[in-house]
Amino acid sequence: MSSEPPADQPPADQPLEEPPAGGPLPDDDLPDDDEGRFGEPGRPLNRRSPFLFGFLFGLGVILAYALFLGLRNAASILILIFIALFLAIGLNPAVDRLRRWGLRRGLAVAIVALSVVGLLVGGLIALIPPLVTQTTELVNNAPDVIESLRRSETVNDLVQRYDIANKVQGAINAGTVGNAVGGVVGGARLLFGTVFNILTVLVLTIYFMAAFERIKETGYSLVPSTRRDRVRLLTDEILTKVGAYMVGALAIAILAGLSTFALALALGLAYPFALAVVVAICDLIPQIGATLGAVVVSLVGLASSITDGVVCIVFFIVYQQVENYLIYPNVMRRSVKVSDVAALVAALVGVGLFGVIGALVAIPMVAAIQLIMREVLVPSLDER
Repeated sequence: MSSEPPADQPPADQPLEEPPAGGPLPDDDLPDDDEGRFGEPGRPLNRRSPFLFGFLFGLGVILAYALFLGLRNAASILILIFIALFLAIGLNPAVDRLRRWGLRRGLAVAIVALSVVGLLVGGLIALIPPLVTQTTELVNNAPDVIESLRRSETVNDLVQRYDIANKVQGAINAGTVGNAVGGVVGGARLLFGTVFNILTVLVLTIYFMAAFERIKETGYSLVPSTRRDRVRLLTDEILTKVGAYMVGALAIAILAGLSTFALALALGLAYPFALAVVVAICDLIPQIGATLGAVVVSLVGLASSITDGVVCIVFFIVYQQVENYLIYPNVMRRSVKVSDVAALVAALVGVGLFGVIGALVAIPMVAAIQLIMREVLVPSLDER
């Protein structure tokens, strides 16, 4: 038999013919990862170049300023979100307590939210009837009051001596009316804005309570796994202290309301329960709440008699000093485990730095700092 290769195959020692022009290249001649397909890469940029440094620095300044403008424009919304998150943290212990009783989280959140809404509605129901009654009495008695003023010789003498009638007539012009209308519009805008803010905080609080566990787990997942357990324990303890702070603040507000109720009954003021609700709700507002409640009750006392008004003013001056320097520090020391001096100093510094928000978070922040110092900072210093 012949050992010659077939006619269509070249001999083994003969080199293969190159493919025709335009045909595919052999695999060995293909460029690795298209290297050089688009030309040689240039030299890297000189990071010490003044032009590059200035450009990057200017870009960073622009981005930082844009971030500042964004935060400033969204400051009001961010404050509402922060307040809602703080309230959700404070109300979460109540949700957990209901869950330990066997309720699902959604049902527990619904019960807590309805309880909060019920308290707000109850406070409004306690306030609206006295307000409507007093306003109606004022409108009905207005003609008699005006007539008695007209018949008073003292009032007529003052009107003639100081030319009050002409001054009042000159003051009532187009500009005054325009300013009054603008004031009414501004007041309505403030009222609707306040209602919108309250509803926004309420809705956000409900959402945060419903998704509280998912938010926590998402935050924990961003921590390295080697430290996740310790961070979880510390954070849970801090959140527990925030809830305890809310309970303590609520107890102080209830005590203020009960004291006001006893004072109103002793003086025989009208609508003592409504006044107690006003003081209790206002006392929950840091920094200015207690003063607002005291002003409302003192005005009601002055409307009753001068003596009752003076008694109300003296009572609230003394009570606020006792609350600020005795009741508040002791309650916070028992609930949040913060010393009296630390609670008082934290409240004053928080008010001075951040106003109402600072007063709201001052005590829980001090409790968190004390916990981190005791559990993290001090052990690390002792090991050195």
